Amino acid sequence: MTAIGGPIDSLSLSGRPFSVAEDAESNRKLGGFENEVLMNGDNTARLSKTLVPWSADGLAISCDDSKGDQEFLQSLADRNDFFAITVGYVDGSIFQGDGQIVGEIPKASKASTITIGLAGTGKFTKQ
Repeated sequence: MTAIGGPIDSLSLSGRPFSVAEDAESNRKLGGFENEVLMNGDNTARLSKTLVPWSADGLAISCDDSKGDQEFLQSLADRNDFFAITVGYVDGSIFQGDGQIVGEIPKASKASTITIGLAGTGKFTKQ
């Protein structure tokens, strides 16, 4: 088999679909543990495990002012809970998790996109 890369072909935030820019380069972390090896003075080591959330960043999504897209995204960010997030990739894989928008929600006027980051509880799991 060959690894297939390309654009995100679907994104759903709390049930609402968004288009992602074809040239957006996003990064995905599944969540779980990140490890660090810490040295001891006698040249032995110990393992430090840190639980981290799943995340996806660099999602440049189309922003249509006539549909209130930026306002909708801000209303999600204003919530005090997590919501359903689904990301579909060009290779046919779909990942899902409960999460929230992280960072700012600025609209690029020329590109008419908003680049957001997402992070959430548990793991971002392949469906």
